Amino acid sequence: MTDEASTRPEARAPRGFADRRGRDLTAERRIVARVSEVYERWGFEALETPAFEYADALGKFLPDADRPNEGVFALQDDDDQWMALRYDHTAPLARFAAQNWETLPKPFRRYAYGPVWRNEKPGPGRFREFWQCDADTVGSDRPEADAEIIAMGCEGLRAAGLAAGQAVIRVSNRKLFDGLFDAGGITDPMQRLTALRAVDKYDRLGVEGVRLLLGEGRLDESGDYTKGANLPASVIGAIEAFLASAEAPGLSRAGVLDAVSGAALGVAGEEALKELAAIDRALTAMGVSQDDVRFDPTIVRGLEYYTGAVFEAELLLDTKDEKGRAVRFGSIGGGGRYDDLVSRFTGQSTPATGFSFGVSRLASALRAAGRGAEDATRGPVVAIVFSEDDIQHYLDAVSELRAAGIAAELYLGRAGMKAQMKYADRRGAPAAVILGGDEIAAGQVTIKDLDAGRARAAAIADNDAWKAERPGQQTVARDQLVAVVRSIIE
Repeated sequence: MTDEASTRPEARAPRGFADRRGRDLTAERRIVARVSEVYERWGFEALETPAFEYADALGKFLPDADRPNEGVFALQDDDDQWMALRYDHTAPLARFAAQNWETLPKPFRRYAYGPVWRNEKPGPGRFREFWQCDADTVGSDRPEADAEIIAMGCEGLRAAGLAAGQAVIRVSNRKLFDGLFDAGGITDPMQRLTALRAVDKYDRLGVEGVRLLLGEGRLDESGDYTKGANLPASVIGAIEAFLASAEAPGLSRAGVLDAVSGAALGVAGEEALKELAAIDRALTAMGVSQDDVRFDPTIVRGLEYYTGAVFEAELLLDTKDEKGRAVRFGSIGGGGRYDDLVSRFTGQSTPATGFSFGVSRLASALRAAGRGAEDATRGPVVAIVFSEDDIQHYLDAVSELRAAGIAAELYLGRAGMKAQMKYADRRGAPAAVILGGDEIAAGQVTIKDLDAGRARAAAIADNDAWKAERPGQQTVARDQLVAVVRSIIE
């Protein structure tokens, strides 16, 4: 190995970061554009905050950390203050609202989209950089604000490409469990948190697994032991009865509230029921179906974050991996009420509620469901180069197509025609423009319909038949170039 070769950097992307080409970018841009149109129609204002925030504004760090990079990517500015790349869009919103509260319309309704960064261990489908799209209302404590966010989330998911029955938003309220704990005399915050984490595994572990985690703990199939919440048997029984009460199939949102109302919910739980009933009334008034939004008391997301209503969007669409095996995407977004976030800056409680979904995750889910065909990048029409002497003719053709609003390019390599046609195919070009000497002399142009060629090639096994048919190729008058190419594209 030469010294020069040994000093060359290895071409590699950092772990947890991915390069994305046209198909992925097209899918994500389409989702963002469609969802943004919905959010603006609902009266939400676009807001873009910086990629960096001061680390203390993100509120995710241990106070004794010498370098605040737990979960985020941080650096120290020249004034010795730590800055970190945002890990979501909500913390920057809280900072912005606190900083500009006096001049903002109240409630303040905004949506945001863009990349976020997490300094976490990457894995399959788990990246350190990905796109999110959020919508939030800051300054309203009305349950109708939660209902509006939920209903708008439903419409946004439809706009993104999910039809009726392909997703459901499940809704609950964190105060339900607060009431259960209060009634059972459970006051230790860590014990409550451990119990909520156990309930959060209900859909995966079932009643028996949750019962073990609410008690002493659980040994899983791999031999790993998870310490439990050590709740009294009476409280475990109350939680089990509470969860089971909403398990009856076909219950409406009001039916779920009736079913859980018999539990010993305490003051907080009763308040939660009233808030959920108000959300149900507003959802019904907005025409949101029982299938699109359901009440599910097992939803306990954002354990140290949300203060009231919580919601989670679950994908119901059948999805498969690249080998055709069924895969489950599960949650594709969620949100809830967080009334304490702005108060970190102001010291005053400011109610807020919001919904967020992963743009990259949803695009991947749609592709796994076989819905990625529309995201295939359509390349430009490619003009083939035969002779340096005729460059002006090629440039004229490309300029004419572009002026007509058609993406077009002149091949700028130095390969022969066969390689140029292969290039056009790899670019996903819908057509190739051929202006050889004969065409130029006759005032004509040959246009090869590459889309038709691909379709026919897939059905023709005999190469002689392929040559005989010369699929999708026609020679027309030069002034018909734009019209013929447009007919191919459209």
